[in-house]
Formats: sequence, structure tokens, C-alpha cells
Amino acid sequence: MKFIALVFSLSLAASAYAIPKAPFDALKVKREINLDAVSGYDFEGIVKLSNCSGSLIRLSGQPMTAKALVLTNGHCYSSGPFGGMLKPGEVISNKASGRTMKIYDKNMKLFPITATRILFAAMTDTDVTLYELTQSFEEIQKRYKISPFDLDTVRPMVGTNIDIVSGYWDRGYTCAIDSFVFQLKEGDWLMKDSIRYTDGCNTIGGTSGSPIIAKGTRTVIAVNNTANEDGQRCTVNNPCEVSEDGSITVLKNKKYGQQTFNVYSCLTPDFQVDLNTPGCLLPKSSR
Repeated sequence: MKFIALVFSLSLAASAYAIPKAPFDALKVKREINLDAVSGYDFEGIVKLSNCSGSLIRLSGQPMTAKALVLTNGHCYSSGPFGGMLKPGEVISNKASGRTMKIYDKNMKLFPITATRILFAAMTDTDVTLYELTQSFEEIQKRYKISPFDLDTVRPMVGTNIDIVSGYWDRGYTCAIDSFVFQLKEGDWLMKDSIRYTDGCNTIGGTSGSPIIAKGTRTVIAVNNTANEDGQRCTVNNPCEVSEDGSITVLKNKKYGQQTFNVYSCLTPDFQVDLNTPGCLLPKSSR
């Protein structure tokens, strides 16, 4: 899960930490953009967090006058060391926030945005944080000329060509959905119905929270979150695949993402997340 260690200079990071951990505070360190790494990728609405990546997303049917939303990982919910690291079974819902971020326009110019609430965050069954911002979609569009991505309402399919676009590293990756994993176990965390990618999306620390975008569209179909880095079995940064019969498979260097369509099962008519909604598929707190 790319457990984040925050340091504030590239030189210090290079000596203290190795990739794939996110090695610096992306909001404080200015990096020169590699044009080859961004060519052909849609950065409008891509979000840069201090320790992760994210995206500006709009729910299906949500009015442009509604407060804008940012999607990232559950393990990115805090800007503190290691991203805050929610415990297994821990769920955050409707919690105040004052987190600052930056968002790209189509010309890769960055603008500041701020979250006021965490609508939902968890690392159980999934790995998702959904922030609500101070500004509405309409205000962001008018002021910065940035439109949101659409969050898809349905489960994606194997073979779908995808782009993964990272605001932290200012670069994109292209591959396809290889398969779905019944359970993905990483340390004490367990995720369900995870997405495994084909080769090509060689994501690294800091790409956590990047949107998985159906190629050629502005539709987010899932969120990037982890990888097996060393070939270890079911350890942190080395998730293993668990089948329905309980057998375990370890695939070194395989990369994974988490479903996001299940957010819709928990929405109220005014687009708030209510975990008590009948049929809600998001985890409820067991703590």
C-alpha cells in the first residue's frame, strides 16, 4: 500500500528511503515535468496530494452546484506520516478536514484546493477516501477551467484498456485490466474484488490514489492502490491473492487497484454517503 514516509527534500529522501515509498512532500518540492511521461495523458482534474495522487470526480447525476469531490486511497486520507494508516475495520465517515491539495488544468498548471470533509475513508474491503471540497464543481470550472472526471456507476470488465494518471509524479501509465482478485491480503488488511493490471502500468510509491481511467474517456472506473514489490507473501507492500477456496498466490511486481462503483450503493438522494443505506456495499466500522 505504498506506506508513505514524508521527508521534505529530494536529497534527504534519496539517502533515507528507496522507491517505491513516496519520498517527498509533493506540495513542497517543485519538480520539472517530464514531457514524455505526460504526453497523451489527460491531466485535467488530476490532483496532487502531499503523499499521494487523486482526482476530481463527479457522481452520476450530481449537480455542478454541489461541493466538488476528490477521490484517493484510504491509506492516503491523512497528510501525516504513513498517510494516517487506518486500522483494519476502521471506517471514517463525515469527518471534518482542512487538507490542502493542488489540481491540474488541461495545460498542466496547478491550482490550490482544500477539503472540508472526509465523506468516507476505509482500508477494509477496499482502499478509498472521498473528500468534499470548499468549492463547488461549478466554481472550480469557472475559476480554473477544470472539469471533473465522471465516476462510473458499474463494475469494469476484464480487458478494459486503462490509463493511470499520477498527480504526485506528474506522469501516466497505460495497460489493461488483467483480472479480478477474490481477496487481496496485505499485512493485516484484506481487500475484496481487487483489480490486477496487465504489464505496462508499472506504478510506484506516490501513485497511490491515482484514478484508473477507461482509456479515451474521462470516466474513472477504479483507483490505483498497491503492488507486490519484493515477491514476499501477504506482507505490507507485498499483497498476495487469495482465491475463494483459500489458496494463496504470490505474483511479484503485479500491480492492483480497487473498485469504486460500490460508492453508489451508499448514496442518499442528495449525494451524501450513508453507510446505513439498505444494500450499501461499503464497509461499516467494526470498531
